[in-house]
Amino acid sequence: MSAEATNPATPGPVTPGAYRRKGRPRIDLRRLGRAALLGPAARDRLPDAIGHVAEAHRAHHPDADLEPLRRAYVLAESSHRGQMRKSGEPYITHPLAVTLILAELGAETTTLTASLLHDTVEDTEVTLDQVRAEFGEEVCYLVDGVTKLEKVDYGAAAEPETFRKMLVATGNDVRVMSIKLADRLHNMRTLGVMRKEKQERIAKVTRDVLIPLAERLGVQALKTELEDLVFAILHPEEYEHTRELIVGNAARGGDPLTEIVEDVRTVLREAGLQAEVLIRPRHFVSVHRVSRKRGRMRGSDFGRLLVLVNEDADCYGVLGELHTCLTPVVSEFKDFIAVPKFNLYQSLHTAVAREDGEIAEVLIRTHQMHKVAEAGVIALGNPYTPGADDPAEGERADPTRPGWLSRLLDWQEAAPDTDTFWSTLREDLAQDKEITVFRPDGGALGLPEGASCVDAAYAQYGEDAHACIGARVNGRLATLSTVLKDGDTVQLLMGQDPASEPSREWLEHAHTPAARIAIQRWLAAHPSPSPSEEPADGPATDGFAERFAADPAAEGAARFVPEGPAARPAANAVVDQPGASVRLAGCCTPVPPDEITGFAVRGKVVTVHRVECAGVARMKSVGRAEVGVRWGDTTECRVTLVAESFGRPHLLADLTEAIAVQGVAIVSATVEPPSQQRVRHTYTLQLPDAAHLPALMRAMRNVPGVFDVSRAQHQAAAAQ
Repeated sequence: MSAEATNPATPGPVTPGAYRRKGRPRIDLRRLGRAALLGPAARDRLPDAIGHVAEAHRAHHPDADLEPLRRAYVLAESSHRGQMRKSGEPYITHPLAVTLILAELGAETTTLTASLLHDTVEDTEVTLDQVRAEFGEEVCYLVDGVTKLEKVDYGAAAEPETFRKMLVATGNDVRVMSIKLADRLHNMRTLGVMRKEKQERIAKVTRDVLIPLAERLGVQALKTELEDLVFAILHPEEYEHTRELIVGNAARGGDPLTEIVEDVRTVLREAGLQAEVLIRPRHFVSVHRVSRKRGRMRGSDFGRLLVLVNEDADCYGVLGELHTCLTPVVSEFKDFIAVPKFNLYQSLHTAVAREDGEIAEVLIRTHQMHKVAEAGVIALGNPYTPGADDPAEGERADPTRPGWLSRLLDWQEAAPDTDTFWSTLREDLAQDKEITVFRPDGGALGLPEGASCVDAAYAQYGEDAHACIGARVNGRLATLSTVLKDGDTVQLLMGQDPASEPSREWLEHAHTPAARIAIQRWLAAHPSPSPSEEPADGPATDGFAERFAADPAAEGAARFVPEGPAARPAANAVVDQPGASVRLAGCCTPVPPDEITGFAVRGKVVTVHRVECAGVARMKSVGRAEVGVRWGDTTECRVTLVAESFGRPHLLADLTEAIAVQGVAIVSATVEPPSQQRVRHTYTLQLPDAAHLPALMRAMRNVPGVFDVSRAQHQAAAAQ
């Protein structure tokens, strides 16, 4: 089975999913079902009805033991005998069709055995104990897992809890989901016998949940045919228009893709690269998307070129030759080999242009990559084959389980109710693109596109992320609201305060269910106090509310005024001008041993600036004459420092304590309102010794939540 439906060679009806491997005739399941009613074949040979299944299975697994398939078919046929599908066919045709779908994708024998039996426990007298006794624990586990999902089509009220069970079953064994997807595909193929309303309901659930799950499991062969079938049911007019486009393109002569294929084959042959070059027709939904994007369809838009090679290195060799000998469309290049997609997909994507303007998209991959691209987790075989490193009895460890599935399992356990689970699941599955970000230790985090640092924090630390106070993205400080891009390196900064708590604002920046549910659970457990219970200045003043007053210089800011008078100390700078008094400029707050200069202002006052201060240039520009100044013998000084921090409880208390421990007096302090979770503190400090300034700034930077401390540069005060 191909992941994409082929374009018809001649005009006529087009059925999505009609494509099968070249050389294999389409199977008449009605005939096979009637043959099955004649009774099982002799025990020494395979029943005729599953001959096609055996053939497809042996194509992928030449040494497979077919005896379990024979026994499973005999049990399924006898137990379903007399049952009919709504289409009028014998019921046995359904498990046969589901098993054939999986066999063509390369599923291993255990999965096919369970697939043949997947409806027996639900619809017949066969019990799980019988399945276990006859076929073993693995087959029993898979049959039980699929059986628990069978109510998915019956009533919207049952869907949320059913899908929760489906996630759990999938997390324990991805083969359960593989069987369910193949089961849904065959049911969708035969949905025409149902009334229109039921067709649409089943199609919508398939679109919203099962197709995204198929995409995430990498099973493109099932995903694309399901997309086309849903498209035909939910959007019949657009489907018909797309069908006409495909039929019309097939009726035209001179396919440009065929000509480009020959050009590519010639280039690779001359380069000595062994490769298989094929035309890969787009399926219906893909054609529809391209037509909406580009308007008028070109002949080369109806398919893509697929180049298959043997080794990974050959993929890059093919890419180099194509870009050298043909005209590449650079914007179309993507490397999913070096950075695979979240669903195991690997390929090089590029596009080449001809002189006549025809552009062909090209996919380059190895044969093994192609197998995985088609079948996803199904192509990985049985992840629970016994080996030297078996998990403990009763435990199941799945090395093939994708990171997104682990995350879904984590947050579904934390979802407080079924409605929250259902809405969150659909929202999460709608995010069909994933990015990879890296931790400083080299580890990786998979996140949905659009995720922020908040999401990264909860993905890495779980509920411990409540203590996160900020992040560095690619080495630069960033707020938790920063949206991450694929390939970013993220270092999360964690606070040391056990009382740290998440902010309600984080919900605005959380895109992953894990982050949103964790934050919502904390907020629900720690409701905000009512206005009557809060102190007058709000809960974030850390007990210093009585020390704050409105700052006329900064609307909305808070200004700290220490108790008692604070006399202004004599300046410790000496000016070479008799009778002049000295004032240290507030714009740059110079302290020893800063290099300084002075300017005479009104009243025989000389203001002292750091030489790099912006105010020096302005003084010179208006004709102020410089006055020589130097530091005197006294070392006591006053300095203004600005601390940039992330908002958290008790931060002001911790900062003032760090300053006090250094033996420094606070003359005044201003704390500006938080902006995007950042807080700016401005302190004017009296130091007993200017040489102690570096140690003071270092101590302030070491306070959790503070990411920078610098000398103040006040533009407004520069013109003295």
